[in-house]
Amino acid sequence: MKLGVFTVILRSLPFEKALDYLAEQGVQAVEIGTGAFTGTDHCNPDELLASDQKSKAFLHAIGSRGLHISCLSVHGNPIHPNKQIAAEHHAAFERCVRLAEKLEVEVVTTFSGCPGGAPGDSQPNWVTCPWPPEYLDILNYQWKDVVVPYWNTATEFARRHGIRKIALEMHPGFVVYNPETLLKLRQSAGQEIGANFDPSHLIWQGIDPCAAVRALQDAIWHVHAKDTSIQQWNACINGVLDTKHYSEELRRSWMFRTVGYGSSRQFWCDFISSLRMVGYDHVLSIEHEDSLMTVDEGLQKAITFLKGILLSEPKGEVTWA
Repeated sequence: MKLGVFTVILRSLPFEKALDYLAEQGVQAVEIGTGAFTGTDHCNPDELLASDQKSKAFLHAIGSRGLHISCLSVHGNPIHPNKQIAAEHHAAFERCVRLAEKLEVEVVTTFSGCPGGAPGDSQPNWVTCPWPPEYLDILNYQWKDVVVPYWNTATEFARRHGIRKIALEMHPGFVVYNPETLLKLRQSAGQEIGANFDPSHLIWQGIDPCAAVRALQDAIWHVHAKDTSIQQWNACINGVLDTKHYSEELRRSWMFRTVGYGSSRQFWCDFISSLRMVGYDHVLSIEHEDSLMTVDEGLQKAITFLKGILLSEPKGEVTWA
């Protein structure tokens, strides 16, 4: 396995300075944002698509530092009920796919998105319960009329451009938020659909990430290294469906943490072992969203922590005397 970083967290640095910083820290791979929510601070897809010289220089900047690209990311909501937002995020997705083809990157990472609850809605509608019965009507409309048709078309577009791994991050607020919904979309839209497996979004839902890894098995295309802390003094009273702003740390039921600050070292060892057992032996990409630490401190701690537990050599042969 290799240690990676989602460079969006270093967007304040020029691209090559960010690469220098990561290489100095012993990082081996980078995840690059190409648009939508991730922005284009370190990568302008239009420029790279239009210029072979610029695209070669981009790859050289990464490769000359001993790094490689783990995936291109374009986290967005291409099925947003606001047609302008949907069109912008869909166009960003297609640019990302075409750029991945040009740069010979296997994985494109994004969100499934979330539509409105009915035609004419202006905001996404994320359903969390089956009653009153109109919520099931919403889900039926979303999946049948919007989600599956969109992703059938998007998957076919990716397939035409040689991209066979569309990694959807299971994220509450979007229609794919757990293994069941990811596999549901994979069954409908094609085997190109897989997971960008971020355990932090599963932990606060009460999902065991190691069990989720085993459930997904051959459908894990990329992995984020981010942690979550359940703050029981609030969760035991209010549960975990928490809409308070992330800055209200003391009042929230859970919060995102740097790896090792939410879950134990044993959990992360088990998680990495589970990934290897199902055949995932690629990059763990650090994503920093810990509001109690600066980016630099959180990244340094995550790198140090993961270096001690990543399985960097191939599986060994077991022999008995």
